[in-house]
Amino acid sequence: MDDKNNTKLQTNQFEELSVEDQQAILEKYDLESNTRTLGGVLKHVIFFGLMAFSLFQLYTAIFGQFPAQIQRTVHLGFGLVFIFLLFPAKRKLSKTKIPFYDFILAIGAILVGSYWTINYHRLVQSLGQLEGMDFFVGLLAILLVLEAARRAVGLPITIIASLFLVYAYLGPYFPDFMAHRGQSIDNIVNLMFFTTDGILGTPLAVSSTYIFAFLLFGAFLVKTGVGQYFNDLSVAVAGKLTGGPAKVAIFSSALQGTISGSSVANVVTSGAYTIPMMKSLGYKKEFAGAVEASSSTGGQLMPPIMGAAAFLMVEFIGRGVTYWDIAKAAAIPALLYFTGIWIMTHFEAKRLGLRGLTDDQMPDRKEIFKKLYLILPIFLIIVLMMVGVPVIHSALYGIVACIVVSMFNKDTRIGPLDILDALVDGARTALGVVAATACAGIIVGVVVKTGLGLSLATSLVKLAGGSILLTLFFVMIASLILGMGAPTTANYVITSTIAAPAIIALLAPDTPQSAVPIVVLLSAHFFVFYFGIIADITPPVALAAFAASGISGGDPIKTGVQASKLAIAAFIIPYMVVFSPTLLMVDTNLWEIIWVVFTALTGMIAIGAGMIGYWYRKVTWIERILAVGAGLLLIYPESFSDIAGLILFAVLFTIQYMTREKTDQNKKAVIA
Repeated sequence: MDDKNNTKLQTNQFEELSVEDQQAILEKYDLESNTRTLGGVLKHVIFFGLMAFSLFQLYTAIFGQFPAQIQRTVHLGFGLVFIFLLFPAKRKLSKTKIPFYDFILAIGAILVGSYWTINYHRLVQSLGQLEGMDFFVGLLAILLVLEAARRAVGLPITIIASLFLVYAYLGPYFPDFMAHRGQSIDNIVNLMFFTTDGILGTPLAVSSTYIFAFLLFGAFLVKTGVGQYFNDLSVAVAGKLTGGPAKVAIFSSALQGTISGSSVANVVTSGAYTIPMMKSLGYKKEFAGAVEASSSTGGQLMPPIMGAAAFLMVEFIGRGVTYWDIAKAAAIPALLYFTGIWIMTHFEAKRLGLRGLTDDQMPDRKEIFKKLYLILPIFLIIVLMMVGVPVIHSALYGIVACIVVSMFNKDTRIGPLDILDALVDGARTALGVVAATACAGIIVGVVVKTGLGLSLATSLVKLAGGSILLTLFFVMIASLILGMGAPTTANYVITSTIAAPAIIALLAPDTPQSAVPIVVLLSAHFFVFYFGIIADITPPVALAAFAASGISGGDPIKTGVQASKLAIAAFIIPYMVVFSPTLLMVDTNLWEIIWVVFTALTGMIAIGAGMIGYWYRKVTWIERILAVGAGLLLIYPESFSDIAGLILFAVLFTIQYMTREKTDQNKKAVIA
């Protein structure tokens, strides 16, 4: 057997889930994967139609966009057509046939997608006055977007958007702090489809440019085999460490997050491999699932992609903030998040006496490191954005780089058919994003038109009595609720529109939006972004944790609770970002960054030991309380708290080290 086959055998020996099982789990917990499998002529129609979608996006990325209304409606039309052709109205309906009513809906989507192109000059000159068919096409667009979002994204965002439409119409009948004069149905339809403030607003604009380009880049990257390579590289780096399989899951999920826009997809992609490996070496089912769920969810927080929310954040914050500013600001919080999970799994492994992988279970490291060139396109994109190359051009260069580096090895080489497949896969992946951003545009449009964001912000601050801690707590709860069951892009749009203004109003009271300091805007947006994302592992609606339990066989709720415990850093980091914006690397210097990171990492060690109940030996309940307290003091960005936390940490460390168990841990190792 040659080295290549030997490496593959070793790195896949723990994989227990078949491709069919993985797909079944994806379809159950990730609506974007619940699509029809068509044959015959329809299969070819879908294939070439999706290819046309990608080619349209590539054309406008290379040669320049059409006017905003045309660019966005064509993008929307493509998305709606293929959602109705590929996504059944109900899960239990046939996946091999398209019912007649979906063809009718697809025809309606073509009408919506082409309406602005056909009537552009008239509509631009009409100044918001609807004529003839305008009202009916606009109303049709709203209904199609809501139905497409229900099918491809889920019921929560559809319900929220529908409630916002009702709120726009019935404004005078709401309590005083939410009341507004109300909008007629004509005005609502005009706002939603004939302006760039509703469905055709900023979220869809970003989807039709940056997000699609990066989804296409991800599809080409996958064609090089980089997904499996991330698993292999993670085993090579972390497999032999204490509790190696759990650390493999953390490392792999962080890497997968650079190309994945879904926590659930990340769980299934890497979890199908890492969860069985963890179980085989002694981890309990719920803990194994929790490690993968918390790590995969963290992948959405990992720059440079951040589940595509980074692109939206650039547009929502504005004020000259670049994509590189967002990626840089996200770096330290992401590092702290994954370090926190790493620390806690390390202590859990020590507590249970779990070993790493043996030499026989490890892959051939030399063969794996020889393929490091596969991740060069990712580094290229980071460098290009760092030096100021436009985001969309960086994605295009990344696609070219994927094709070039694939030529280095015959096993990864991308041929003409692979290129066509990548174009189709990229467009297919974008369908859920199209629906999510179009539906989110409804919410944003209503908030802007009615001033709801400012009203809610003011009310929330008053409810908290002006207390920053209490305000942040209320915003945290709101973001967790709003983020339940929503994909990353829609999640961020909703939380940043509804919840973030409360933090901005508190940190920069009576300040016009144009004058709010950038660091305040970043802090507020990162706060709601984090809590919206970790809704994926926070019961009762913890989709990432539920998907992981489907692989591990553990209890879904227990897995979610355990995942929330492991991801304790995610519940702390957003507060750190607000109280110590140094973490965002804005208006600071190197020494301040080093000190804040040092105290935060030290604090995470103490909190990890307190949460798991093990350090150098079993931690008593008093020590656990003191350890968590020391960690919180170190994390809180004040000199006095840092000194107090370091003293308490040093005392606990000394006690633990001096009274550590002398028993050889190897004797307690759990043998698979």
